[in-house]
Amino acid sequence: MEIKVLGPGCVNCTTLEKRTNDALAVTGVAATVEKVTDFAEIASYGVMSTPALVIDDQVVVSGRVPKSDEIQALLTRS
Repeated sequence: MEIKVLGPGCVNCTTLEKRTNDALAVTGVAATVEKVTDFAEIASYGVMSTPALVIDDQVVVSGRVPKSDEIQALLTRS
């Protein structure tokens, strides 16, 4: 599984990255996490509001930081 955290590096982006890594540890899902700060790449996903979470090239959350249990559910739904 490939996960991307989209955002310029703000506090919310950092929080989303931490919660995502914590959710991966809890669920045991094998994944790579990449932080994307390039605005052109962020825009290529159609994201206008950051932070955003992309799982396997699909934007699943944009413009907010989901709670840990929501991220866990997103990771295990596949």
